[in-house]
Amino acid sequence: MCRLLIIDDEESVRSAVARRLGREGYRISEAESEEAGLRMIQEAEPSFDIIVTDMVMETANSGVKILEAALTRDIFSEVIVLTAYGNVANAVECMKRGAFDYVEKNIPGVDVYELLAMKVAQAMDRRRASVATIRRLDRFAAR
Repeated sequence: MCRLLIIDDEESVRSAVARRLGREGYRISEAESEEAGLRMIQEAEPSFDIIVTDMVMETANSGVKILEAALTRDIFSEVIVLTAYGNVANAVECMKRGAFDYVEKNIPGVDVYELLAMKVAQAMDRRRASVATIRRLDRFAAR
């Protein structure tokens, strides 16, 4: 079962994302701030499989801080950064630091929650493949 953390300071966005992704059967936890999200990432046992985080919360680079903390905790965690203030520089920075994807909240003509559900499914597929590869390498190295 996929463990998913949603971090967004806007309760309406956080709830809408949780409702949509909950229909897919994910075990969802929510955090209302960068600070709460960072604490949950550190205390989670086991770590979260996927983290969906807002880019701008307490600071303009809250999403980058969440991304760094998540990947420090578990290199296989997949992080999707959401933003209402999309720009190419932020997207490039997040992707260079290891984000799975960068999604704008307000794309005209696109159901962003459906897009996000698709991205989360893709991220989970990548996580499963990465973990499986490491297990195979561990078994091979143990021989």
